[in-house]
Amino acid sequence: MSAAAPTSARGALAPSPQAAAEHFDPRRLAAFIFMVFGMFMAILDIQIVSASLSEIQAGLSASQDEITWVQTAYLIAEVIMIPLSGFLSRAFSTRTVFVASAAGFTVMSFFCSRATSIDEMIVWRALQGFIGGGMIPTVFASAYTIFPRSKLPFVAPIIGLVATLAPTIGPTVGGYLTDLFSWHWLFLVNIIPGIAVSVACWFLIDFDKPDLALLKGFDWTGLVAMAAFLGALEYALEEGPSKDWLESEPVTAALVISALGGIVFFWRAFTARQPIVDLTAYTDRNFWTGSLFAFVLGIGLYGLTYIYPVYLAAVRGYSALMIGKTMFVTGVCMMLMAPISGRLMGKVDPRLMIAVGFVGFAIGTWQASFITADWDFWELLVPQMFRGFSLMLCMVPINNLALGTMSPERIKNASGLFNLMRNLGGAFGLALINTTLDKRMDLHLERLREAVVWGRSVADETLAQMTAGLAARGSDAALAATREMALMVRRQAEVLALGDVFLGLTLIFLALVGLAAAMRRPQMAAAGSGEH
Repeated sequence: MSAAAPTSARGALAPSPQAAAEHFDPRRLAAFIFMVFGMFMAILDIQIVSASLSEIQAGLSASQDEITWVQTAYLIAEVIMIPLSGFLSRAFSTRTVFVASAAGFTVMSFFCSRATSIDEMIVWRALQGFIGGGMIPTVFASAYTIFPRSKLPFVAPIIGLVATLAPTIGPTVGGYLTDLFSWHWLFLVNIIPGIAVSVACWFLIDFDKPDLALLKGFDWTGLVAMAAFLGALEYALEEGPSKDWLESEPVTAALVISALGGIVFFWRAFTARQPIVDLTAYTDRNFWTGSLFAFVLGIGLYGLTYIYPVYLAAVRGYSALMIGKTMFVTGVCMMLMAPISGRLMGKVDPRLMIAVGFVGFAIGTWQASFITADWDFWELLVPQMFRGFSLMLCMVPINNLALGTMSPERIKNASGLFNLMRNLGGAFGLALINTTLDKRMDLHLERLREAVVWGRSVADETLAQMTAGLAARGSDAALAATREMALMVRRQAEVLALGDVFLGLTLIFLALVGLAAAMRRPQMAAAGSGEH
């Protein structure tokens, strides 16, 4: 394994070849803008199908178990490519890897739109996620190598905003496209932008040269082990909550495969002459603490993007379009906060920004823990505002402290690991949320059923009133009233379980606030002037 590159004792930002330049190179700025747009498409496609799975299911005549693989296949494939992209971009160059990712993503989007069976869709989605996943860490790495450090307060909020905004508005965009056109447009919308990004990046990117010598003795064993480790883990996290974890043979097998793959992967990472992933980045204190923050940030980003629609659909009965409109508040707050966060980076200790951001996260989820079945847009407004503002307040300094202190030769590999942690955080968060929802809902159902048993005056009176109100509709008023009361009890149990989940997330966010003090603060002169 390659030795860790030295960093200064005080955590100064590592110099880059362009550090002395105090202006944007127009060509590189244009290339970066196109790259960011490509990354936006890749991240958006994680969540763009979530609000339209029922329409895709009907169009492909898929079962309920099969349709979830439209999202799961993408996530499993993407999580394998993200850490691999660092090695590929060093071996083949940034231009080759990014253009191949963008073009391949575009082609697979077209095939997804033309799928006529669920099997076809799963194959194309897996390839779309695998190929397109290379764009995400490549953009992060490029941001911290091609621009002078004094320009990071402008550049960092852009990638932070895209990385968090894309999954947040994914359900909204998907809901609009499906409602206005059809589910095919979830994928067709990528075609023209994808072609533009591919062509522009081929002519504009000139950041580095390929190092084909890295391909000698390529660690195929490490690659297979990493795929088994991450792919099986992602599958287990996706399917485990709905299949009761170890009670399901496929989930149990996936966990075993992941464990075995992990053992082989880590062994190869520390013994191979040229490992697939260089784990020495974790010897840097800022990087491992930043990765932990990214992991928990993934829980807040993907977990809350999931849990709010669960409430709005299951309890409030909202359509996909109505859910998108309700949740758009978070996206607006993120866009407003992005430039403010960038300006604060040069004036406020970034560790303080991270701590305040996670406290804001905790305040928002703590407020949401008091949720009732009557909450609507206005009750959810403040918690969503806290989420949007807090995401951008801590995302930008986390990126800068974790990646901005890495030397240029290590940044590509580190970027893949950093983005992997955010995605794994989202996967773990969704598994934790779904498992907690199931367990707590069962508990609350048992408790509520004790309160509505026959013979309790309140329950009997409510049932009598409901029966009388339904009597005019037919002869089965008593049965209809009983069914309606059962639905009320179940809905209330789900609301109580959601409140428990929000409270649990509050504790997780608060637990990480103190970790910000463990990070080294970069020298402000290095960040601002680019002089070393």
